[in-house]
Amino acid sequence: KKINLTRITEEQDVYLKHFYDSLTIVKEVDLKSVNTLCDVGTGAGFPGLVLKIMFPNLKVTLIESNGKKCNFLNYVINELQLTNIEVLNQRAEEFSKVVREQYDIVTSRAVAPLKHLLEYSIPLVKVNGTYIAMKSDITNEIIGISNYEKKLDIKQINRIQFNLPIENSLRTLISYEKLKSTNSIYPRKYNEIKKKEI
Repeated sequence: KKINLTRITEEQDVYLKHFYDSLTIVKEVDLKSVNTLCDVGTGAGFPGLVLKIMFPNLKVTLIESNGKKCNFLNYVINELQLTNIEVLNQRAEEFSKVVREQYDIVTSRAVAPLKHLLEYSIPLVKVNGTYIAMKSDITNEIIGISNYEKKLDIKQINRIQFNLPIENSLRTLISYEKLKSTNSIYPRKYNEIKKKEI
């Protein structure tokens, strides 16, 4: 309530729509065998912070452009005495211009349109690593996505759809394997990404 972390404030809803929802990524990947994970646009730490708590083996980077949210994340990390986790107060498209091909898994949950997320996130993924978008209904978001797959040298390896328990809202996990190094022209500047498709 203090720093507008989330619109979802009822305790049961927070457990279901944030904590449980964050953990649904295990339907797609065995995080016990993963070393490095980056959460792009982590917000209040969903899913990245939750995944770190549940899988202490992970070395986690949380990317968040909102400074107040970053302060909150650092507070939680200190309170829980978590190690091998860092919070970076940066825009994703700026971070991935500099840090390239460092992570086994990159993920993001309900942050931006899938095409934008692919352009921000794929440069961060190691060659042969995986990007997993955690979305709701992606029917409209995958129109014209094949051009992004071609230009970013990725291939879709899986798509899982399911409903959250209790309230039954639709969720989609869509996974991409990175086939080779990303062309250095990506990601483009934020205004270009918004204005024009690849």
